[in-house]
Amino acid sequence: MPSPRIRRLILDEQMLQSLLHDWPLVQVTGKAGIPPEIYRFNYNLRGLYVSGSGEILERDTHVLEVNLTLGYPRRAPQCRMLTPVFHPNFDDSMVCIGDFWAASEGLDDLIIRIGRMIAYQEYNTKSPLNGLAAKWAAQNSHLLPIDPRPVAPPSRDGQTQEETKAEEASSSRLPESDDHPVGSDPWSEKIVIG
Repeated sequence: MPSPRIRRLILDEQMLQSLLHDWPLVQVTGKAGIPPEIYRFNYNLRGLYVSGSGEILERDTHVLEVNLTLGYPRRAPQCRMLTPVFHPNFDDSMVCIGDFWAASEGLDDLIIRIGRMIAYQEYNTKSPLNGLAAKWAAQNSHLLPIDPRPVAPPSRDGQTQEETKAEEASSSRLPESDDHPVGSDPWSEKIVIG
């Protein structure tokens, strides 16, 4: 019988194939290992980058590499963009996912969340990797999101993954007091648009 880590890697691959099959906005473009431990994803979403002349410009395609290290899933995957992205939670060498990673989160959920970040549907300006991008996002929130399309494909009932999760969260949410919200969000300072 395979180890728990190997079973998780197999499950992640199956979930990604099921979720992203024929979905044009997020595609698996490469895998390494059996079962895969390294993935490459193409995001066909509008995001931002800084040109050589220092201008902030839109880009329609982004490439992400995900490495599922030996500590995975207890430790967050190592995620890095192979194309430049101007975002508070991205730098040249990594994507900041440690603030919200939990071993119970599926790799498919993480890939959708990173897509939402690229499109500026989610961002955190309180603990940024890129302070300049955080300042820009705070000053230009009226321009966000850069790409408002749902990142996740619709489920069989026609809802997007984001809509389904929002409904589940609102139906299971406990009342909050003004002083102490019940059930703290591990990324409590994030900003979600849409």
